Amino acid sequence: MEDLVIRDADVVDGSGEPSYRADVVIDDGRIAAIVKEAAAAGCQRPRAVRELDAEGLVLSPGFIDMHAHSDLALLRDPDHSAKAAQGVTLEVIGQDGLSYAPVDDRTLDGVRRAITGWNGYGDDIDFDWRTVGEYLDRLDGGIAVNAAYLIPQGTVRALVVGWEDRPATPEEIGRMRELAAQGMEQGAVGMSSGLTYTPGMYADDAELTELCRVVGSYGGYYCPHHRSYGAGALEAYAEMVELTRKAGCPLHLAHATMNFGVNKGRAADLLALLDDALAAGADISLDTYPYTPGCTTLAALLPSWASAGGPEKVLARLADEETAERIRHDLEVTGSDGCHGVPVEWDTIEISGVSDPALADHVGRTVLQAARLRGETPWATARRLLIGDRLGSTILQHVGHEENVRAIMRHRTHTGGSDGILQGAKPHPRAYGTFPHYLGHYVRELGVLSLEECVAHLTARPAARLRLPDRGLVREGHRADLVLFDPATVAAGSTFEQPRALPVGIPHVLVDGRFVIEDGRRTDVLAGRAVRRTPR
Repeated sequence: MEDLVIRDADVVDGSGEPSYRADVVIDDGRIAAIVKEAAAAGCQRPRAVRELDAEGLVLSPGFIDMHAHSDLALLRDPDHSAKAAQGVTLEVIGQDGLSYAPVDDRTLDGVRRAITGWNGYGDDIDFDWRTVGEYLDRLDGGIAVNAAYLIPQGTVRALVVGWEDRPATPEEIGRMRELAAQGMEQGAVGMSSGLTYTPGMYADDAELTELCRVVGSYGGYYCPHHRSYGAGALEAYAEMVELTRKAGCPLHLAHATMNFGVNKGRAADLLALLDDALAAGADISLDTYPYTPGCTTLAALLPSWASAGGPEKVLARLADEETAERIRHDLEVTGSDGCHGVPVEWDTIEISGVSDPALADHVGRTVLQAARLRGETPWATARRLLIGDRLGSTILQHVGHEENVRAIMRHRTHTGGSDGILQGAKPHPRAYGTFPHYLGHYVRELGVLSLEECVAHLTARPAARLRLPDRGLVREGHRADLVLFDPATVAAGSTFEQPRALPVGIPHVLVDGRFVIEDGRRTDVLAGRAVRRTPR
């Protein structure tokens, strides 16, 4: 007998086609048979060791989070309900140009400190890997959901060039090309960049093009957090389109937003740019999260010149009065490149998490609110936090526009990505709610997308970008990474006030044919593994 039959499900199969009613048979981690209602009439229905009545539930492929920051959380937290409870069965990590492989003994600590705000410093993690392949092997030890990895360009640059603001030499570019090739050969699906984060921001287009040529030659894609989401957003998008055209590398635009006041109502300009490139033959996709605020670290707002050299040099500049005044002027008057060329508005910057518990009273307040409580300027508060928390503070940045969010999610190349940072006392609710928020708010309540369209955005379309031939669709022979949800009740439980509340209306989630969520509760199953690049 087969392992499981899911009876009378409304199958939304990921293709975008209308749903149908069927029994779905699971065996040995794969979909063994799909028996549609018409075909089952008058004949014996499939049997299995276990049967699940799915009356009133939608069965779809598991959701693919195209932009996740669970690089350490997958190892630290076997439960990982933040993603499993949403119906996520695969996350793409190694985002924004900074992650934990490839490294050596010299650079590992700098990387850990640079992204403490994203993942914690990792005192509870045994960093027993150095290469991409070794990190993927570590994930294969058993994780809650599957994970694919992007080579982080900033980490590669730190390994070869360091944290300094200077061009790479031809020899250094050659070494970075070798590391990119090695990472792809070991199973990475592409390469990411964080072009407003150090040290990735110091790479010029020629350097990035050379690395993208390597990635494209292996069938991977380039996923940049590009140079501006604010004053220079359209120019930054166009730069990435042209760069990947020259390199012959597919492009996936990370958290493709049009934020800040200068971009209100300008989503159409971005979509026209992408449509023109697609019509000319470009291979482009994008991901978004269905919320208006962004989330990053407080240190990310600093100007690039102040961030050169790594965390310790940044802290030294902040401690120096004259240099700190230069930083303040760039932030508040000129418009720091770290803040996307827009002068910072401290009333939009909400502290969402701190590494030092002694600073916890700042969490949930904007920098302006915290400053007023202490009778000091916003910059004095921000500077004190940056130094006291050793750059580990995270923020919510309330600078988005709902009309842009809705327009971009309708695009034919759109996929879903949470950009979920799980650290901090008050994380962005997207970390716990992105996928049910799409289904509940934007499908059922607003009708921005149909259910079939939305499921395709969250399943088959990202699987195609990742070149995974047996995931993302409900098809016989495909992996049984599946989610069952109630379309009438599915919703994000997480809010800005209670960001870690779990979703409702998602009773069952399967990874590799095994229940990781059953009757709305997390099981002890660790069926996830590293999903490596499919060779061309």
